[in-house]
Amino acid sequence: MAYTGDDKLLLEGLKNGFEEAYEKLFLIYYAQLVVFAQKILGDEDLSRDMVQDVFVMFYDKREALNIHTSLKSHLYQTVRNRCLNQIKRSQIRRDHHAGMFIDKKRQEAFFEDKMLETELETRIFDIVVSLPKQCRRIFEMSRFEGVTNQEIADKLNLSKRTVETQISKALKLLRQQLKDYVDVALFFVLWLMS
Repeated sequence: MAYTGDDKLLLEGLKNGFEEAYEKLFLIYYAQLVVFAQKILGDEDLSRDMVQDVFVMFYDKREALNIHTSLKSHLYQTVRNRCLNQIKRSQIRRDHHAGMFIDKKRQEAFFEDKMLETELETRIFDIVVSLPKQCRRIFEMSRFEGVTNQEIADKLNLSKRTVETQISKALKLLRQQLKDYVDVALFFVLWLMS
C-alpha cells in the first residue's frame, strides 16, 4: 500500500500493523514535532527523546487508537501534553531539591497578593494623577524621583515650607482614599511617607 500523506490512510495502515505506514508517519511528522517540542522545552535532546517516546507509544497502542481530530493535531496535542508534564516534573523536582516546594494554597495566595499589589499601585497612580498640578509635581519629585524638599523648593522657586505642605496634602489624600486597603496600603503609605 502506497502512502501519500493522507492521515486516514496512515491511521488505517497503523491500526492494521503495516510498518510502511508507521515509517511514513515518522518521516512526515518527526522533525516538525521535535522543533515544536524544543520551542516549549528549550532542550533539543530532551525534545528528540520525548517525540520518540510519543511515536513508540503510538506504535504500541496502534490497534486502540481512537482519534477524533486529524492525526497531525493529535500528534501535536500529545507532544504538547508530554512537554507540559515534563515541565511540571522538572519544576517539582527543582522546588523539592531547593526546599521551596510551594503548595497550591500558597501559590494562590501569592497570585492574589500580586493582584492586590497591582490594583493598589493603579489606585495610587490614579490618586496622584488627580492631584492639583503643583501638588502632583512636588509629590512626584519627592517620592518618585528622590529629590529633597530643599531641592524641589529651589527648582520650582518655592519656599521649603510650601513644598512640605503640598507633600503633606498629597499624603493625607492618599491615606483617605486608600483606607479600604488597610494592610497593603499601610506598606505603601509608609513608603510614601519616608
